[in-house]
Amino acid sequence: MDLDEPQPQGLFANCSFAIVRSATLTTKDAESLAGELKLHDGEVYIDDYPENNLDLSGITHVIATTSDFPDYHACCDALIPVVKPIWVSHSLAKDKLINPRQYTPDPRFFMSDVVACVADLPHGDADAISGGILAMGGLFSTKFTSQVTHIISLSSDSEACDYAQKKRLNVKVVLPHWVDDCLKLGRKIDEQPYMLPDPEILKPPMGKAPSGKRKTPVEGATDPDPSQQQPRSAQPRRLRKVFKNKTVMLAGDLGISQYLRDILHEIITAGGGELTDFVTKANMYIGKYREGRDYKIASRAGKDVGNLAWLYFLIQTDEWTSPLRRLLHYPIVRGGLPGFPSLKISLSNYSGEARTYLENLINATGAECTKTLKQDNTHLITAHVMSEKCAAAKDWGIHIVNHLWLEESYARWKMQSITDGKYTHFPKRTNLGDVVGHTQLDRHVLEQFFLSSEDTDMTDAEEPGPMRPMSKNTVSAGGLKQTRKANRGQTSNDPPTEQLRTPVPPRFIPTGKENVTPSTTNSRKSKEVASARLHELTPDILLYEKERKRVGGVVYGGRRKAGEDRAPVERKRSADQTSANGGESDTATKKIKRSNPQPTMHLIISGFNKWVGRPKIEDNDKKQLKNLGIICTSDPSKATHLAAPHIVRTQKFVTALAYAPLVISIDFIDACLDENKFLNPEDFRLQDEENEKRLNLSIEASRERARNNHNQLLEGRSIYCMENIHGGFETFKTIVEVNGGRCLQWRNRKVQTVPSSRADSEGSTDNDADHDVYLVTDGRKENKPSWSRFKEMAEEGGKVPRIVLTDWLLETAMSQQILPTQPYEV
Repeated sequence: MDLDEPQPQGLFANCSFAIVRSATLTTKDAESLAGELKLHDGEVYIDDYPENNLDLSGITHVIATTSDFPDYHACCDALIPVVKPIWVSHSLAKDKLINPRQYTPDPRFFMSDVVACVADLPHGDADAISGGILAMGGLFSTKFTSQVTHIISLSSDSEACDYAQKKRLNVKVVLPHWVDDCLKLGRKIDEQPYMLPDPEILKPPMGKAPSGKRKTPVEGATDPDPSQQQPRSAQPRRLRKVFKNKTVMLAGDLGISQYLRDILHEIITAGGGELTDFVTKANMYIGKYREGRDYKIASRAGKDVGNLAWLYFLIQTDEWTSPLRRLLHYPIVRGGLPGFPSLKISLSNYSGEARTYLENLINATGAECTKTLKQDNTHLITAHVMSEKCAAAKDWGIHIVNHLWLEESYARWKMQSITDGKYTHFPKRTNLGDVVGHTQLDRHVLEQFFLSSEDTDMTDAEEPGPMRPMSKNTVSAGGLKQTRKANRGQTSNDPPTEQLRTPVPPRFIPTGKENVTPSTTNSRKSKEVASARLHELTPDILLYEKERKRVGGVVYGGRRKAGEDRAPVERKRSADQTSANGGESDTATKKIKRSNPQPTMHLIISGFNKWVGRPKIEDNDKKQLKNLGIICTSDPSKATHLAAPHIVRTQKFVTALAYAPLVISIDFIDACLDENKFLNPEDFRLQDEENEKRLNLSIEASRERARNNHNQLLEGRSIYCMENIHGGFETFKTIVEVNGGRCLQWRNRKVQTVPSSRADSEGSTDNDADHDVYLVTDGRKENKPSWSRFKEMAEEGGKVPRIVLTDWLLETAMSQQILPTQPYEV
């Protein structure tokens, strides 16, 4: 044997894993998993929480069964994938590192435990189902395997269903309607009413309301102010983990008695923690309201900020959980949510802790929660529509919504539009009380409460404690960072501070005029106007999304065949049709509707001046185009074609190019409308030699590169944008993210640190992606101090700073190739 010959390495030879223990991943399970990883040359570190938090330096993957652990947001900010243990076995089975996105334990990806395949469905339906499941964290298999958990089928007679039944496999055979309803609600609902061979939803209505079956996650989180209650675990039971080496501050606004404070002190100290009156020494801040100097200091420093209900929950379970995981575990706002104090809301068809939780959530918004429904009520929140209250609300014109409207309004701190179909969708055989309490708070929405402009003059002298990002690894009471076990001998890297990276695929929805180039000053007022404009456009966006789908939702044959709730869609007839056909029956009208061609084109349009300021003409033209098989969309990821008068630098045009649509002239629309037929788009390819020469690009070459890039042109690159950038941060953020990059806002703060690009650049051969960090700016002189601070931050992190004008990003995205930065550097 040649000793000089390199030995073959295992699958995980270049990986370093951290395994997070929890109630669902015990120490024994973690050690077993670690042994398997080491067997294939992986480096493994099992967390030793609560003694130390995770040191993420050098870590490439974190393995956990839940996203509810202290360092989850630090992993997201550092772009380190968090995967479930099954990712290991699946990677070994395929002998390659599988994309971790489909294995996230984050509950926002509610299909993460679903592996689906389809049987006896048309190809188009299968594509629609697979796209929805993949987008929500699930997996899709083109054929039946042992890993499949759900078979999507219209009947139980398929080959896959027969095989699963004969082998007695633990597989659920469900109608496609289940996927459709899950995606509409944004929640995973019970499969039982949709399961073959005898699905309840296809049976005639029995007049019986659906009953709740699931245990909801609101236990211990129903009341944000349980100050008069005594924690359940005031008994001598010793807590082993949750307070060990932790320092807790009880804020003065809690209003608790000295007796209760003494009880809490005894519990915390018996569990290995201590109480403090100084926020800079605390790891946990317990307060009632989102206000005050101590609250802001604790929040800015990234400490755990929760309310008394959260503290009681920790005592009850002795398991750490994020105070952002449940809406009423975080301090409330004095005065409530803007727009809500004038509302009178009643509840129907919720019971037990779910009802108590929703009543307290209504009170936390500032609205009035009424026991009975009267004509002066503004909203009725219900789990299903089969009740006397719902019937009365319809008669009185009261808004009927599900609890998701309330939860998401509170989480986003903005009243959500009731025109969003998610909030008015009630599956026939599902009690929505089963999915109460799954909505989480958004860290970036909460920043408005502790990063407000009036506090920007707060000096370091006023804040003696070291400032750190929200998601940074835990700091001890003395302010020193805990490090990993000594035998690893590595230095920890601080994760980036400003932007949370979520693995949701970027989706673009326009928030203003479509032809606005990145040249308009972005002020706070313009952001508010854009946000208001988005809410005005919500009904139209929903209408387009609805029209994009064929009748019947995801599965058309199934619903046409068996859905008893299919109402015939009537269509206005023209005068010519009426005179030609005389007294033709309604049946003929319905046949005309069904004879519409299926969509052959999804078209995104930019720069069509004919529609500017003429909504009626726009609506009529789009209806005519739809009848010709042309669906106008605002989502570039769905567009097959892009229409423009010439090459324009609008947000729509630039983002759409990343998906390689066929770029055609705007004349195609006029020609189709004039001739009232679908013309060949190849005859209308966009010809714009002048702008191609000026911008030094070729549309066809850009399309070819986009096909090869697969939306990963900027993969592994961190791109900052100035806070006051012309065109607005969100514009450039959209462009960066649709091309696979990571976009952060540069606020010129000392707490900002350069992000780790290890996770993004894993397997990349482009060294620039590892070492370059970009700041996109304009050439104004007042920005120069920010450029200097950015350069210092990048160099301190071992990166090469690239400070470039906005033209570099726009032209890079339009040409679909990384352009050299030298001509664009300031």
